[in-house]
Amino acid sequence: MTAAPIISTSRLTLRAPTPDDLGAYLAFYSAPNELSGGYRGRRDKDEVTTILKRNIEHWETKGFGIWLLRRVGEQEVLGACGLVHPDDWPRHELTWWLMPEARGKGYATEASRAVIAWAYDEQGWPAVETHMRDENLPARRLAARLGGRKIARDTFPDGVTRDVFELPHAGAA
Repeated sequence: MTAAPIISTSRLTLRAPTPDDLGAYLAFYSAPNELSGGYRGRRDKDEVTTILKRNIEHWETKGFGIWLLRRVGEQEVLGACGLVHPDDWPRHELTWWLMPEARGKGYATEASRAVIAWAYDEQGWPAVETHMRDENLPARRLAARLGGRKIARDTFPDGVTRDVFELPHAGAA
């Protein structure tokens, strides 16, 4: 398996997570429910460690995964964006999270466009999808900004029914 690529945009550097990123994960997952977006609030250290480990292993086993976002030339983690496909889920998805102080600055849109382009151009995917809970309005707005169109409504293994959006290549949006 080759190493996860580093992606650069005009403002961001995206790189795969490492065990050294536990502090950034803990900072995000310590946010109260209202600040964690679709990620459902606070998690304890063991849960967060498991999430980070799963994100690292996803790259190793599937050849794609989550990247952490940093401003070019800086070390502070702003959030994450990437492609995941949990083993028991019927679909892959583009997913993202941002630290509360990084929201509203266009980072999720910029990173998502870069990740979508990577999936189409480097991986040859025929489609990139995302899905979210009905109440996750920020995710719905981002899907719209990315040119997403609703293609399905599915009930996932966690029992939640979600809209599924197909996201076009950034050049086609």
